[in-house]
Amino acid sequence: MPFVRGSWMRGVSTGVLVLTLTGLAACSSGPRLFGRGQERQAAAAETGIGVNGYLWRATLDTLSFMPLASADPYGGVIITDWYTNPEKPDERFKATVYILDARLRADGLNVAVFKQNRDAGGNWIDAAPATQTETDIENAILTRARQLRLSNIRG
Repeated sequence: MPFVRGSWMRGVSTGVLVLTLTGLAACSSGPRLFGRGQERQAAAAETGIGVNGYLWRATLDTLSFMPLASADPYGGVIITDWYTNPEKPDERFKATVYILDARLRADGLNVAVFKQNRDAGGNWIDAAPATQTETDIENAILTRARQLRLSNIRG
């Protein structure tokens, strides 16, 4: 059988391709071109959780008066249970906070507030909370997060 140059080159190039793809697949996160993704990794490494630690702590501090139903530090979701103000026993509130980013940014936070009123029969009926309530809670969380960050920087 005569030596065929094309089949030998095809085998070498196939082997190089297989080795390259195997090496690429062995990387857990793939290649980082031009340093993309390093900022998020550094922010997550600082906190040890999947979201911004200052926003997480500030959310827990701000909503500490409400009973906590669920908190997922890796997904960035905090859900409170129903809270009834002793001064107004006929209405109750519940909040869900989504921390969307590992950076301390205003758009990295989303708050949803739910309200219910008690009717004459004692049943809870959904009602719309004041339009400014969610924004006020977001601002309170962001203010507390900035305070925590500044106190950590100063030392």
